[in-house]
Amino acid sequence: MAQSGDHSVDITRLLGEWREGDCEAANDLFPLVYRELRAMAHRQLARRIPGDSLVTTALVHEAYLKLVDRSRAAFNDRGHFFAVAARAMRQILVDQARKRISQKRGGGVRRISLEEDKVPLEERAAELVALDEALTRLAEMEPRLSEIVVLRFFGGLSVEEAAEALDISASTVKRDWRKARLFLHHTLAREAAS
Repeated sequence: MAQSGDHSVDITRLLGEWREGDCEAANDLFPLVYRELRAMAHRQLARRIPGDSLVTTALVHEAYLKLVDRSRAAFNDRGHFFAVAARAMRQILVDQARKRISQKRGGGVRRISLEEDKVPLEERAAELVALDEALTRLAEMEPRLSEIVVLRFFGGLSVEEAAEALDISASTVKRDWRKARLFLHHTLAREAAS
């Protein structure tokens, strides 16, 4: 998500205008963030459940509509905007997985790998739902750890980008990313064994 300084300043400026109530700023913002949102969506859908019909453009547009639909945007800066966008994409994908499960009724849960470079998302919708439930439990105990997973796994942010979005150091993100992966691995393994 590295952008030129001017581009990043434009995004931050438009987010500020939008926060102040300028609805046109949201329209002006979309072309500036579209490429990055599309890259986030593409990463998610490259790991998607085989047979899903959701396409990159649809995921970008659904996520952006969720962001714009907020009564008054309260994005602090570019990093915060993309963090919220990652959460919106997570919710869209989880909702779609739940819908798929309710239609098919079944399927066991398999282990999900949360390796840093290769994060193969589950082959079945039940695994995405299990991950979402584990993330919800993690958020109750350690909200920042859950946020880091959402930013890294669902948002595709680098360690540095996640650090910027959360206003913490990159070393803290690395440490928390390891702790979160360990928690999720144990939680998902325990669920799969039961």
